[in-house]
Amino acid sequence: MIDLGYRHVDVFSRRALQGNGLVVVLDAENLSTAVMQQLTREVRQFETAFLTGVDLPGRSARVRIFTEDEELDFAGHPVLGAAAVLHTLLPAPEPEESWALAVAQRSVVTRTRGAAGWVDAAMDQGVPQVGHAIAGELAEAYRDALNLVRGQLHPALPMQVVSTGLPYLIVPVQTGLDSARISQPGFERLLNVSGAKFVYVLDPDRPEGRTWDNAGRVEDVATGSAAGPAAGYLLHHGVRPAGEPLLVHQGRFTGRPSTIEVRPDPDGRLWVGGPVAPVAAGRFQAHLT
Repeated sequence: MIDLGYRHVDVFSRRALQGNGLVVVLDAENLSTAVMQQLTREVRQFETAFLTGVDLPGRSARVRIFTEDEELDFAGHPVLGAAAVLHTLLPAPEPEESWALAVAQRSVVTRTRGAAGWVDAAMDQGVPQVGHAIAGELAEAYRDALNLVRGQLHPALPMQVVSTGLPYLIVPVQTGLDSARISQPGFERLLNVSGAKFVYVLDPDRPEGRTWDNAGRVEDVATGSAAGPAAGYLLHHGVRPAGEPLLVHQGRFTGRPSTIEVRPDPDGRLWVGGPVAPVAAGRFQAHLT
């Protein structure tokens, strides 16, 4: 028998039923990995976060993050949503709180601020790691697999893998963002060739991006773990001025337009964040045998 509380929130939105939905499961210490995976498939969000080892006085917790297919070492909107939920559990929060959230093998510093009807959250994604430019036959294979044609790729910017905890293949386009999709089977194997975990098709002028699960079944609404790499890519290539905050747009094609804020520190570290709105609260109560 499980009897666990949960919170449903929308990340990167000040209003419910917009932004990127997330279920945060509380007090999940006694859940097996298999049950966490089953609950994630049950709620059918793009990702689900499970909180263990919560220390509210110490402002710390461990976060385990699952998609319907697997556990992730890092993801952006689950970390922000988990921090926002923890903020609401404090009996008397300060105007700004700082959290140390353990995600896989890393500790993510996250800041939260209460607001009227939502919580603002931002996380330190560190200094982006920029890989080598991808060209030639491999770039052509990615282009074709993403339903793009030669003239739609950006003429001055290369494909490149960038990571702030989760490596994304950044594919810059000048047109064709609306028609981009994963159109070929075996795309995950193709990503493995460049060392990327996911792809992010990016219009650098807006900037606006799109990403999907690697089977191309589901498009993500707003991807915090991709916004850091996208911003790092734009800064690396001088598309955006160093030191200035920028907004990454996503979700328009899913009917849930979202805006992710990225603020660079003077030392090159990127803070990624946005508002988190509450949607629902409840309990999982079920016999599993």
